[in-house]
Amino acid sequence: MSRNRSAAAPGRLLVASLVAVLAGTGTGCDFPAAPEQETPAGQPDLSKLFIDDLPPGYEQDRLIPEDNPLTPAKVALGMQLYFDGRLSADGTVSCATCHDPSRHFTDGRSTSTGIRGQVGGRNAPTLINATYMYLQFWDGRAASLEEQALGPIQNPIEMGNTLEGAVETLRGIEGYARQFEDVFGRPVNAEDMARAIAAFERTILSGDSLWDRFNRGDAAALPAAARRGWDLFTGKANCSKCHAGFNLSDSDFHNIGIGTGHNEPDPGRAAVTGDDADRGAFKTPTLRDVRHSEPYMHDGSLATLEEVIVFYDRGGRPNSWLDPQIVPLGLSNGEKADLLAFLESLDGAAVPTDLEPPPLPQ
Repeated sequence: MSRNRSAAAPGRLLVASLVAVLAGTGTGCDFPAAPEQETPAGQPDLSKLFIDDLPPGYEQDRLIPEDNPLTPAKVALGMQLYFDGRLSADGTVSCATCHDPSRHFTDGRSTSTGIRGQVGGRNAPTLINATYMYLQFWDGRAASLEEQALGPIQNPIEMGNTLEGAVETLRGIEGYARQFEDVFGRPVNAEDMARAIAAFERTILSGDSLWDRFNRGDAAALPAAARRGWDLFTGKANCSKCHAGFNLSDSDFHNIGIGTGHNEPDPGRAAVTGDDADRGAFKTPTLRDVRHSEPYMHDGSLATLEEVIVFYDRGGRPNSWLDPQIVPLGLSNGEKADLLAFLESLDGAAVPTDLEPPPLPQ
């Protein structure tokens, strides 16, 4: 299976706390640091986002490119763009339409609905911890969050716009024109639009779950059933072969048989690499906050975690490209219940699911 790690970049940046970013009020922007202060009216509230810190126990870098360091001003601009339907051709669809904070940055649908009610062919994956993925989208066709951010804008089923159209719209909004000059020192352009959205998305993290606390040495953090589930996860159930590391994903692509029985199966990773060995392979998603990101799989075909566990227990769906690690598990009902208890222990303590749409520039 192919993997691209070239997007990795330097480590964390220490930045000042909240920054004043005006939302098109007709005055200039100056960006003073405002530690321990409430967010002034008319400005995005960044207090729930991970900008200059990380959840407890996180040590890994966020794959931040050298040309796109995190700053509060850039995150604020990206947050506004993320919630702004004016990036779509008819003003009805934003990034938040399919990656809704209140739904743990998914949309709760099997496959997403875009502009003019068009229905796509894939499930909207959560954006939680997406910054730690080496490639983006289910098939890995984007090498960075910056590249990913521009994809839906141009997709005729999703936001139905062009980059030129989106840029023209933003240039016609005085507040955005001023903020791009303040943040990037130049007029609105597609590359900086992507940088701002990606900067915001890098602050959407989940951590300090019961499992994290257990890993930091609190043996009592996991209830007994979840602890048995963890032993199964790393042992008999073999989940950790793919759902590995602190992000519970190897960022790689695997064929587990989902959708292979269709008349025209989704080629998955093979459509990107051209390698037939990648047929039907899709990216391993993170399992953080997984009980909130239903329905599951790239096509949303499994409605519950119980269904997911049963699917893996029977060895996926046989096909010519099935990953050799996908085999029948022979789990008892009690073991399935314990595995579910472990998955439910992965809820983070500070995921910004109550993030309010910010005031938008005018």
